[in-house]
Amino acid sequence: MPLWDDAATPAEQITFRAAVASRVAALDVSDDMLCKDVPLKDGAITQAKQIVSRSSSAASESAAQEVFDEMPSEVVWDEKMPSDMTVHAVEVASRFLSASHGLVQRAAYTTGGIVDVGQPTPQSHPELLADGEITPGITNEEYISRRKKLLEVLPEKSLAIIASADQQMMTDVVPYPFRQNGDYLYITGCTQPGGVAVLSEETGLCMFMPDTNKEDVVWQGQTAGVEAAVDFFKADKAFPLSQMQKILPELIERSKGVYHNVKTASSYKNLDAFRRASLNNKVKDLTNYTDELRWVKSKSEIKLMRESASIVSQSLLQTMLLSRTHREESQLAAKIEYECKMRGAQRMAFHPVVGGGANGSIIHYSRNDRKIRTGDLLLMDVGCEYHGYLSDLTRTWPPCGRFSPAQEELYNLILETNKECIKLCKPGTSINEIHNHSVKLLIKGFQELGILEKGKSIQYNYLNPTAIGHSLGMDIHDSMTLPKDKPLEPGVVITIEPGVYIPAAPVLNERAPGRYRGMGIRIEDEVLVTDDGHEVLTASVPKEFSHLTTLMSMGSGGDYPNSAADVRELRAACS
Repeated sequence: MPLWDDAATPAEQITFRAAVASRVAALDVSDDMLCKDVPLKDGAITQAKQIVSRSSSAASESAAQEVFDEMPSEVVWDEKMPSDMTVHAVEVASRFLSASHGLVQRAAYTTGGIVDVGQPTPQSHPELLADGEITPGITNEEYISRRKKLLEVLPEKSLAIIASADQQMMTDVVPYPFRQNGDYLYITGCTQPGGVAVLSEETGLCMFMPDTNKEDVVWQGQTAGVEAAVDFFKADKAFPLSQMQKILPELIERSKGVYHNVKTASSYKNLDAFRRASLNNKVKDLTNYTDELRWVKSKSEIKLMRESASIVSQSLLQTMLLSRTHREESQLAAKIEYECKMRGAQRMAFHPVVGGGANGSIIHYSRNDRKIRTGDLLLMDVGCEYHGYLSDLTRTWPPCGRFSPAQEELYNLILETNKECIKLCKPGTSINEIHNHSVKLLIKGFQELGILEKGKSIQYNYLNPTAIGHSLGMDIHDSMTLPKDKPLEPGVVITIEPGVYIPAAPVLNERAPGRYRGMGIRIEDEVLVTDDGHEVLTASVPKEFSHLTTLMSMGSGGDYPNSAADVRELRAACS
């Protein structure tokens, strides 16, 4: 990679070097970083830093050299040292500058410094992205391949319009944290709001980028523009969004069909050409095609999903340990989010479900504002997002360390259903087949426990109205337009999550004995379908009855095990 770009003037090069050199000069540099085994005279480093400052701020290379040439050749070492061991102040300064050059090389100068495109790049965040990646772990070649595959599956002379998600506002000036539309991110790699991407055989990828002004930059920071669309996102063409109303109508008129995400709100829907196409039945839903592409994950996507699953698994284990001493739902919600983000997650995949006691029977419980009573079960449904890819995991356990007999009966039924359904995860099986098998197992178990009357199987949905699982990827319910009887393939990631939900008082006319009232139990794992079966990505989180009781009862109840025996027990529980 060249040190300077072609447009950089000598003055710009010196200015950039000065900025870097000032960082070097500010460091506390040890003696042997400048000269091995030779003690510096008092004030030598200060004098050398002054030379660095003067030379780095010079307007040209020649002016910088003059600073060195005019400096007195004062020896900065003890005069008693042999002559061949002496070094002048300018030489010490040159070593500072040499160090600064190294930093400049690593920074890879471009005009005005590293270009900010509104999201991490290999130059701005080398710790996140390798060269050639648009988003962490996904290369520009993979993004270009996705675009080609989408054009291949669309009908001839089709036009795909994919809009970014809108920025939602909390108040008039305070935005909610932004999350990109899955299809827009999948095709473009752009994580920022306001853009519209158009894809066709004629244009390739054409990106309409938001118009920004200086006031926007002051308040919101830099965003990607037309240049970034071509140079970084590898679009074939790019225009300001303000030109979309002039360019897009002609593309719509020339196409035989227009495919877009019908759920996305965007200004292109107000164009007369789009409305005419819609009236002429030329406008169709793009989601059916993008869902098919996103169904099977690539190797790079699987790597990101493994990491996302690993992050949430480690984080939930830490939260389970904390639940022994901290029984507020809000505290545990805060703990899981903290642990996920400290391990590299950008955000939670959804608002954590932290339901103690009867709150666990509320499937999408979100208040997280109650205290968990001794003897209650705790259900936590959590997931995180790692560079665009999500995880999803649920465990239910007794923070007090003991299951009641009724809790144990229900828990073991859900656990066995979870394990039996995971065994079915393999190429050729469908989510529908797995679901139907789970229903048979649970109906039989509910009847044996007296929760469901024989001959009243229709009441099963009162106890468990959810499906056994769903596809997972860039969205928590990924590729949802695909039929549930579609055979699983290697590279597909799904969840397996049997459960039972019995409120404290009847809500849907369910008829459960009193000892089961106020219980919600779900055990959810994330499963990758492989060539010869499956891999459970969340297998490290304890779910066996004995492992949970061991985990909750070990030691003195602190956050971490307190003895070698505790450590061994914890390892066994997590194996």
